[in-house]
Amino acid sequence: MQKIVILEDDNILSQELKELLENNGYQAMVLTNFENLVPSILKINADMILLDINLPNANGEFILKEIRKKSNIPIIMVTSRDNDADEVRSMTLGADDYITKPYHPTILLLRIEAIFKRIHKENEKTVYKEVEIDRNRSLIKRKDKQVILSKNEFLIFDFLLKNQGKIVSRDEIISFLWDSEEFVDDNTLTVNIARLRNKIEEVGLKEVIQTRRGQGYLLI
Repeated sequence: MQKIVILEDDNILSQELKELLENNGYQAMVLTNFENLVPSILKINADMILLDINLPNANGEFILKEIRKKSNIPIIMVTSRDNDADEVRSMTLGADDYITKPYHPTILLLRIEAIFKRIHKENEKTVYKEVEIDRNRSLIKRKDKQVILSKNEFLIFDFLLKNQGKIVSRDEIISFLWDSEEFVDDNTLTVNIARLRNKIEEVGLKEVIQTRRGQGYLLI
């Protein structure tokens, strides 16, 4: 059962939303403590977040930005702000969708279902040497063993995976990360590659990232 976290300060609305989700086959969790939100959200390991922009002592756009530094978990912004600029800013920061209140419950459910279908389609074919690549949670797993990658580590691994069998230069990786708004310099890339190698070894992927001196990296 897919777990959805609700971040909404209107108690009546959050409970209605929780009931709606549970009646449609989801596990729903309402967070009422808006202090230190990002670590709390990530610890829950949910499948999706419904995030209001206006929260007590918190800004939904800031929370979205901070989560995106560590996770690709789907996030739908649910807000009373009917403003194109807010929607553009939210999507730019990494939101998967944006819906304004009041919304039709069926429309929200369809938006949620569409995102889960897209993620399932992306993930169902992504298996590398018996290791499942979970883009939703930025993790890799093999049988009962799973390893969480940092956002940069996952982006690098996913980029190498999409170019499997081809040498990828360091400049190509850095440019890719820059396009993903995750700027790294040459030294940071070296550190991330080393950490990535160590982590993927935990699921049995040993020596699969080869260094080709003067050329770049090759995922075999």
